[in-house]
Amino acid sequence: MTGSASPSPSPGAASRPTRVVIADDQDLVRAGLRLMIERAPGLTVVGEAATGHEAIRVVRQSRADVVLMDIRMPGLDGLAATRRIAADDSLGGVKVLILTTFEVDDYVFEALRSGASGFLGKGARPDALIDAIRTVARGDALLSPAATRSLIGRYLKLHDSEPARTSPLPAGLTDRERQLTALVADGMSNAEIAWQLNLSPLTVKTHVNHAMTKLGARDRAQLVVLAYQTGLARLPRAR
Repeated sequence: MTGSASPSPSPGAASRPTRVVIADDQDLVRAGLRLMIERAPGLTVVGEAATGHEAIRVVRQSRADVVLMDIRMPGLDGLAATRRIAADDSLGGVKVLILTTFEVDDYVFEALRSGASGFLGKGARPDALIDAIRTVARGDALLSPAATRSLIGRYLKLHDSEPARTSPLPAGLTDRERQLTALVADGMSNAEIAWQLNLSPLTVKTHVNHAMTKLGARDRAQLVVLAYQTGLARLPRAR
């Protein structure tokens, strides 16, 4: 069935379903993911790929909304494929959800820098997978507070022997935007920030969106990465 091409369809709405591409080099994994996704209202699998090169080709041909991208694939891996998708203006609406064997993979930080909107462990429950797809399809980042802290901690461990390198912070961020960006980088949700600062969730979302625009972040995940790269967010202190 076809319908109006709404960019952010809600489950069950009278609009086209969210189109998903599965990129994983294991046939059994792809089959299992397809089965789970096809059973969910408002989602449909429009293609599969076993390599990064295939993923890019299938995404272009299928006009996908979301790509479930495995990191380790033969030939062009998931990180390189994610970078190419993110750099292609014609694929600007495509969201990449990284699938990883471990919840915090050595390559996850690089994946987010490459343009991924979040990551999900392969051991996640089916309902968590469906929620994750819908989350990134809406333009939100799948980055839980626990995952954010673990991600930054892993990145720091990998790079603690390297000299600190930060990028200049663009001018124009208000004090409130700086404050909220730092809290986002600490893994807090909009609701948690609103409660802590006695603001409305809508006000928090507005400030965060303004910060994303000014910093050139594609989504919340990219905002976290940029917050640490620019030194806006302080590194967690060891206890």
